[in-house]
Amino acid sequence: MQPETYEKLTRAGLNLIQQALSIFDSDLRLAVCNPRYQEMFGLPDALVRPGASFEETIRFLVRRGEYGPPGDVEEAVRQRVETARDFRPHYMERQRANGRWVSVEGAPLAQGGWVTVYTDITEIKLQEQLLRARSEELSGQLLTHAERLGMANRQLASTNAMLEETQRELTEMEARTRLVTEMMPAHIAHLDRNLVYTYSNRRLSSLVPGLPANVVGMRFEEAVGAQLHASLIADMHRTLQGEDAVRELTHEDSGRRIRVVMTPDPRNAPDGQDGGVYLLTTDITAETQARAALMQTRKREVAAQLTSGLAHDFSNLLTIILGLQDKLARLPGLPPEAAEAVRATQAAARRGGTLLRRIGEMSGARVLNPQATDLEPLLDDLRMMASPSLPAGMRLGIALEPGLGRVMLDQGATQDALLNLILNARDAIGCSEDGGGQIRLSARRVQDTWLELAVEDDGPGFTDEALKRGLDPFYTTKGAEGSGLGLAMVYDQASLAGGTVRLANRPEGGARVTLRLPLRPAADPAPDETRLVLLVEDSAEIRMLVREMLVDLGHRVIEAETAEDARALALLPEIGMVLSDIQLKGEETGPDLLARLRGLRPGLAMALMTSLPPSDPLRARAAREAAVLAKPFAPAELDAFLRAAASAMPGTARPALP
Repeated sequence: MQPETYEKLTRAGLNLIQQALSIFDSDLRLAVCNPRYQEMFGLPDALVRPGASFEETIRFLVRRGEYGPPGDVEEAVRQRVETARDFRPHYMERQRANGRWVSVEGAPLAQGGWVTVYTDITEIKLQEQLLRARSEELSGQLLTHAERLGMANRQLASTNAMLEETQRELTEMEARTRLVTEMMPAHIAHLDRNLVYTYSNRRLSSLVPGLPANVVGMRFEEAVGAQLHASLIADMHRTLQGEDAVRELTHEDSGRRIRVVMTPDPRNAPDGQDGGVYLLTTDITAETQARAALMQTRKREVAAQLTSGLAHDFSNLLTIILGLQDKLARLPGLPPEAAEAVRATQAAARRGGTLLRRIGEMSGARVLNPQATDLEPLLDDLRMMASPSLPAGMRLGIALEPGLGRVMLDQGATQDALLNLILNARDAIGCSEDGGGQIRLSARRVQDTWLELAVEDDGPGFTDEALKRGLDPFYTTKGAEGSGLGLAMVYDQASLAGGTVRLANRPEGGARVTLRLPLRPAADPAPDETRLVLLVEDSAEIRMLVREMLVDLGHRVIEAETAEDARALALLPEIGMVLSDIQLKGEETGPDLLARLRGLRPGLAMALMTSLPPSDPLRARAAREAAVLAKPFAPAELDAFLRAAASAMPGTARPALP
């Protein structure tokens, strides 16, 4: 409906009302009135237009004698204006200067201002006077009571109308309140003193999967289940006694971490008839993961300082080993036994590189390196690394839940943690004469929240003390043969990723260690693309190996040994990316080269590689210039790194292969 049509219909409706009606806003300005209002009081046109001043209207009526002899006009106007500003409901009857009687009924509006209805009751008054004159046999007191009763009835009708309006406003307010609570990402509820739900915004099932959505009328234990009831019931009773309570806990079935805030109802009374508990329940799983990672990062500060040169040299050696093994793996006619040995050597070299980076990171903050990961090849590599360390009769079974897809994981940290758990399980089973026993590794999702990796064995299980202290650094059950750092490292790596580690004994015997990591699905890989890469590396052996990796990945390569040579080659318009080592021959470093090229070739994709540990100042400076790939690395790691570095550069051409 058009606004003009709506206004015309409203005006037509007001004109049909027999009483005089006026509505003034909170600024004492006329909002609307009907013709009867002007006709009843003989008001000029200026005082019946929207925006007309209430004060001027009163001044006009006082001077006309509407309220009796004028007297002090301004004082009479002031008193009536102050009364109007109170916006209080009222009903009164008065005789006008022309001798006619009028009833005045006013009611405040919720948004400010008031509406007033004026009714001519002259005929009613004349009938009352006629009744008095013709009923002399009736006592004056009876007539007075009749008059008062009539006035009381009119006041009651006015009060009923105001109550109906108030009820309507309360109904609208309740509807708005419910709408707001339904939209909140939290469960809001009220329970009475018998712990029965009297209100719920129906968000419980979305917050904790498996629980009912509509819990109104249900008892607390029935609605939330035995585990949550046992964890919260003591706090609920304290809240009924008037104490606020906050509890954080993990819902075992869903793996969700939740926070429950319990607030006593202000109506709680000693007789136990009223009151209850208000509940606010929120999902803090992501918050808990981030908090655990932050706390673990702060706890990892150490005082030891290791020389960066040692880490640099060993990383270069491992890079060469990985490159040579990759070449060996691609030789035609390689026997299966040799291919398996090559794969095991590559996996061990990659793990050696990871451990070497950990040594370098001991003097600095540990940084996660999450990558898009297919769990099946990751666990296959783990089997290859672990199998040579197991006795001949000991079996390692791996069960992977179907459909997990690609997830974001720190591959090195995850493999290290699982290898630690497998070797611990091997030691727990013991090397019997027949070398028997089984270790089981499983991977599954938990409610789309966690990736759960569990290692079980057939050994004797954990002692009570080991269950309590097994994750403490330097605690070991192996005597002089153990360092006590295995499970502590697993806990450290899981906590840094925002995950958890739990130790338990299996009902059928043996130990179970459960590692839960945040489940973060990885995006689909980008389409293959090729580019001309300028490779800058001062070590001939490493330059050769990295060049072969790049060529195998489909790229073309131009090589440079120094930053000076690289600057000249980088001006070629065909160059699509620069990959440089941080340390180069001469005074100019890799970061210096990239800083100068950024001015010469804006938008050119650039990246760095290094064997320096993260604590080295030069590497820290390099990380501010571009993405840094740590040596040693495998072809798959190089490919993922180059894709990420290229996509992060604004304006970089990314031609897709046909």
